[in-house]
Amino acid sequence: MINGSGYKNALISGANNISSHRAQINALNIFPVPDGDTGTNMSMTIGAAVELLEKESPKNVCECASAAASAMFRSARGNSGAILSLLFKGIASGLDECEEIDGKKFADAFSVGVEMAYKAVDNPIEGTMLTVARMASEAGTAAVEMDNDPIIFLGAVCSAAHDALEKTPNMLPVLKKAGVVDAGGMGLCMIFDGMLSLLRDGVMIEAVREEETNVTFNSGLDDEFFRNAAAEFDGDIQYTYCTEFIVGKLYENVVLADAENELRALLKEIGDCVVVEPDELQCLLKAHIHTENPGAALEGAVKYGEILNVKIDNMKEQHRKLAEKYEREKAKAEEEERILEELKSAEPENDIGFVAVASGDGLHCVFKELGCDRIVNGGQSMNPSTDDIYRAVKATPAKTVFVLPNNKNIILAAEQVIPLVNDREVVIIPSKTIPQGIAAMLSYDKDSTAELNRDNMISSLSVVSTGQVTYAARNSEYGIMKIKEGDIIALNNGRLTIKEKDPVKAVVKLAKEMIGKDTSYVSLIYGEGITDEQASAAAEGIRAKTGIDADISIIDGGQPVYYFILSVE
Repeated sequence: MINGSGYKNALISGANNISSHRAQINALNIFPVPDGDTGTNMSMTIGAAVELLEKESPKNVCECASAAASAMFRSARGNSGAILSLLFKGIASGLDECEEIDGKKFADAFSVGVEMAYKAVDNPIEGTMLTVARMASEAGTAAVEMDNDPIIFLGAVCSAAHDALEKTPNMLPVLKKAGVVDAGGMGLCMIFDGMLSLLRDGVMIEAVREEETNVTFNSGLDDEFFRNAAAEFDGDIQYTYCTEFIVGKLYENVVLADAENELRALLKEIGDCVVVEPDELQCLLKAHIHTENPGAALEGAVKYGEILNVKIDNMKEQHRKLAEKYEREKAKAEEEERILEELKSAEPENDIGFVAVASGDGLHCVFKELGCDRIVNGGQSMNPSTDDIYRAVKATPAKTVFVLPNNKNIILAAEQVIPLVNDREVVIIPSKTIPQGIAAMLSYDKDSTAELNRDNMISSLSVVSTGQVTYAARNSEYGIMKIKEGDIIALNNGRLTIKEKDPVKAVVKLAKEMIGKDTSYVSLIYGEGITDEQASAAAEGIRAKTGIDADISIIDGGQPVYYFILSVE
């Protein structure tokens, strides 16, 4: 039997395991567009449950499963995170009123979770994490018919999940072509493996944090100390250069002890923080000094032997960078505090309100000018959680709140907000791109009903075509096109059609593909890294190549990831 404590620790072990493998899972993404990576999304989703469980001591399995599912549900990120949260939400539902669980109860609850996850996806595709979950569930259910031990059940789940994962390339041709397995499916395997390690072997998988691979000499001190030191004491640094080197292969006539004393005396004359350490076994000296003249230190040392492993750091520049980082983080914290203040729940006074997801100061302004009450920062590569969208909805003072996700990877997380809100109606307009979101807002009629506006806004999504120019995040093959990491690529309504070296040339070619005789309106939204001059050149190039008579609206969106977003109506 598994009790509440066991289930809690199993979840923590599973979360730690996927966290440790998230980079490996992210690397399985087959499409070269940079996006909210699966490993990161799943890890952050289940990580929210860990944060909650580490603060609480649930009395039984039911309480633990419910608390974990609630945290995951609110923090779900991306499609993979949303599906994962629904799987565990279903499991929690199946474990209702359970003090402890045996194999059959675990299997039944797992089946409920799989069913809930499948139902949430409009067109479930086999060969994804859904397949892995379903096949694992079926194998676990069969196992408990023979033995009602929950460890036997979970062992069968893990084994079947890995088998299913290996089969995903044969179910999805795009996976087979890329030579990879499904990323979400691998994420599930990592979670299940971590849970089994704890329950069967008594081994808690420990979290491996990225920063542990880059430990510095001063890593034991608090980061806040160094930020404040950088900000406040830059002017007190007497010497600019921190210089370290080794004197090895001492010359035949050099005595190690004498060289140590002489070199130390020399270095003290030209700087401070002098350290000269001898290594009698290898017959070498390791030296450290803060000085204005690293060359003099090296010149003085070279008479004793060969100079090895020289490292010179500009301490004043390091402190300036830390001070700048501190100021940026301070400004970011103040902005987050302002947003939190803004997102306090508001009474539903107005009839209609709007929440949009967008990234980039320019796009934020566009949606605000179009009438959006709240903007949730996010999009490609930074998927907001269900809770982020929920708080924005609650802060919108309206009886009916329309939500525009503006990214296909955010729609499912947005839909999970609906059952969380009971004091106002939430309507998801399934906009998959920024141009679709803008078109939906432009189609809104304040004199019409909420129902008619919903229908009109959804209908408007099919009127606009979206082009996107970005960069390849990894090497890939797409059709007959070989893509190298860093290549400029262009997407026509999500389909990769152009590879270029220059984003302006890419967007001009893309426009020529997309613009037809019936085109009446074109918007060119330019993002980070694109200058006003480049945007103007792109617009002129589009006019020249397409001969279009329609207006071309140029918008400084400031969005990351995408150099250009093209809207064609």
